[in-house]
Amino acid sequence: MKKYISILTLIIVFASMNAQTTNILDTIYANDTKNVALFFPEPIRQGIIGSENFVFTYNREKEQYFGLLQAKQGKESNLLVINTNGSIFSYIVRYKAHLSKLNYFIPMTGSIGNEKPKFKDSIQPEIFEKSIDNSSYYYQKFCSYLLDGRQYLGRHTRRNNGIVMRLENIVFDKEELYFVIQIRNNSTLDYDLNFLNLSVETRQKGKRKSLQRLYKEPIFKHHLPSKIVVNETVRLIYVMPKFSLSNERRVIIELNEKDGERNIEMKVSHKYINNPN
Repeated sequence: MKKYISILTLIIVFASMNAQTTNILDTIYANDTKNVALFFPEPIRQGIIGSENFVFTYNREKEQYFGLLQAKQGKESNLLVINTNGSIFSYIVRYKAHLSKLNYFIPMTGSIGNEKPKFKDSIQPEIFEKSIDNSSYYYQKFCSYLLDGRQYLGRHTRRNNGIVMRLENIVFDKEELYFVIQIRNNSTLDYDLNFLNLSVETRQKGKRKSLQRLYKEPIFKHHLPSKIVVNETVRLIYVMPKFSLSNERRVIIELNEKDGERNIEMKVSHKYINNPN
């Protein structure tokens, strides 16, 4: 599974710099015909690319020291990698048709910081530990980070009389799944939201085939609106406890209008739940 580096990690990194001069990030070039290998001093735990035209792959099942970078022609982006020891590395990545370098051996001195820095002030660790223990604070910061990006899961879009719902992404972080959802009102009437639910649907086998749905309660909701006015687009996130599904199950996302009939139901295959970003 791909794992996203949290916005809280970024805050820790910037705090650990203690107003030091910001270093210019190194640039790594890649294309779509060759694999560019990045070797790190410690095994890779997390890796994230900021744009869809770049792909960074690494072994998520067994810890390894290297990852592979490929790129399609397009705008430059950035790569963030965090090692198992907490060291964080950041690079600008660009497309280049002809590559002069295919292997990068990253020294520990290339790290921009650590997710668990040592504080000089004895008061600071206590304050920071309280922030980390606050789950709602963490969810809010990571959700804000996800909404800053634009990555799409595929053709997961449903429409009903000018109301458009799209499942943008499913992201795994720590022990939670983040469902990034977009709702757009292209109609001539405001949309009053009654509920937005996630359920797991099971297909019963046998002669009498039936469907059974089990509602899943989110542990955190980010930017869930009560009303979507005409021509407005909202993006929200549901944070769910991590789960996986068998072939006979799938997720159902239900959007229901209050005192109206512009309801939307979206079916999401078990494949996307078991292989999130």
